[in-house]
Amino acid sequence: MGILSLLLWTPALGVLFLAFIPKKHTQLIRLISLSFAMLAFLGSCWLLSRYESANASLQFGEYFPLNPDLGSAYALGVDGLSLPMLLLATLLTAIALLASFTITDGVKGYHICMLLLEFGMLGVFLAQDWALFYIFWEVTLIPLFFLIDRWGGQRRHAASLNFVLYTMGGSVFMLMSLLAVSQYDLQNSGSLMTSMNQIAQDMPLTEQILVLLGFLIGFGVKMPIFPLHGWLPLAHVEAPSPVSILLSGILLKMGAYGLLRAVVMLPEAAQVLQPLLLFLALFGMIYGGLLAWRQSDLKAMIAYSSISHMGLVLLGIASLTEVGMSGAVMQMTAHGLIAAALFLLVGLLYERTHTRNIQDYRSLIQVMPRFALFMTVTLFAAMGLPSTVGFIAELQILIGGFQQWGYWMVFFSISLLISAAYSIRTVGLLFTGHSSPAMQNIEDLKLPEMLAASVLVVSIVGFGLIPAPLIDLSASTLKHINIMHSKRLL
Repeated sequence: MGILSLLLWTPALGVLFLAFIPKKHTQLIRLISLSFAMLAFLGSCWLLSRYESANASLQFGEYFPLNPDLGSAYALGVDGLSLPMLLLATLLTAIALLASFTITDGVKGYHICMLLLEFGMLGVFLAQDWALFYIFWEVTLIPLFFLIDRWGGQRRHAASLNFVLYTMGGSVFMLMSLLAVSQYDLQNSGSLMTSMNQIAQDMPLTEQILVLLGFLIGFGVKMPIFPLHGWLPLAHVEAPSPVSILLSGILLKMGAYGLLRAVVMLPEAAQVLQPLLLFLALFGMIYGGLLAWRQSDLKAMIAYSSISHMGLVLLGIASLTEVGMSGAVMQMTAHGLIAAALFLLVGLLYERTHTRNIQDYRSLIQVMPRFALFMTVTLFAAMGLPSTVGFIAELQILIGGFQQWGYWMVFFSISLLISAAYSIRTVGLLFTGHSSPAMQNIEDLKLPEMLAASVLVVSIVGFGLIPAPLIDLSASTLKHINIMHSKRLL
C-alpha cells in the first residue's frame, strides 16, 4: 500500500475502530477519533517532507484499474494544487475534533461522521480518476447531512435539507459534464488532469464551454458563488461550531479546487467565459461583504464573509495568470485558516454566553484577554492586514487581476473596504465600551482551547511573515499550468 492510500484510509480505519467501542465510553471514543485524526495529519506532514516542490508532475502516484471498459481506476496522486489542501484538511479535522468536547449527545455517531467526512475530503484531493473523484465528492454529503441534521441548532432540519438539495442539484450538472468528457477516448494514464487535457484538444469549443458551465454550476454550489449560495448561511448558523470549521475551512475549498482543475483542463472555454467569471467574482465579493456588514449574528457574519472571500478565489482563477492562480491557491489556504479560527472562537464564546448577537457584548477584553488577542488578530487577518496570510493572497490576486483587467480592480478595492468595515466594527463592539454586568464572569480560554486557537493564529501570522514556503509549494505546478495554457491558446 502506497503512502497516499495509507493517508486516505487512516480515517476509515478510525471509523472501523469506533464501530466496536460501546457508546457509553465517550472519553475513549474522543481519544481514538483524535488519535486517528492526528495520525492523518502526521501522515500529510510526512508526505510534505518527501514532496519535491520543484517537480511539477504528479507525485506518489498509485494506479489500479477498476473497470477497464469504462476507463475507471483507483488512481491517486498529489501535486502543488492538492498538497496544500491535504495539509489543511488534516489539520482542521484534528482541531475540529479537539473542539468537539461540547458534544455530549450521540458522541459515537458524531465522531464516526467526522472521520467519514475527513475520509471523503481526502479522497477528493487525492483522486486522479473522474469516477473516483465524483464518488468521494458525494461521500462527503452523507456525514455532513447527519452532522447538521442531528447535532445542529433549532433550524437544523431545514439547514441540512437545503444543503443536500443544493449540493445534489449541483452534482447533477457536474456529473453531466464528467459524462460528456468520458464519451471521448481517454488514455488510461491514471491522471485525471492528463486525461482531460488530452480530450480537450479534440473537443469542439462549444462543447468545451457547455462542459465548463456544468462544472461551474457543480463546483460553484460548493464554493459557493452567487447566486448558488442560498444553502450556506443557514448551514453555517445551524451547524455545530466544529462542523462549521470543516464546512468553511475545507468543504468550500473542494469547490474551488474542482473549478481550478476544470479551468486548467479547458483553457479555451475559460477564455470565452472569463467575463462571466469576472462578474460573478466581483459581484460576489461586494454582495457577500454587504450582507456580512448587515448581520448581528456572529456566525451569520462569518458565513456571508465566506461568500466574499471565496469570490476572491474565483477572481484569481478567472485571471488565468500564474500570479492570479497562485493567489487563488494562497487564498484558499488563508481563508481555511481564518474562517476555522473565527468559527472556533465564536463557538467557544457561544458556549460561555449562549448568545451570538454582537450587540450583547461589551468590553470583553477585561474578562477574556486571551480570547480578545486571538479574535482581534483573526479579524484583522480577515480584512487582509499586512503581516497576515490574507494580505499575501489578496496582493497576488490584485496583481493578477490588474494585469488582466486594469481599473476594473476598483471593485476589488471596494470589497476590501467593506471587509475592513465589518471587521473593525466587530472588534469595537466586542472589546470596547462599558462592561456589561452579565458578561463579568465569563471564563477565558482554557489550555486545550488556547492550543487549538494558537495553531491557527500562529499559522495565519507565520505564513503572512514568511509566505515563501507556501507559495513555493504550488509554484512549479502553476508555472507548468501557465506554460501549457499559453501553448493551447496559440
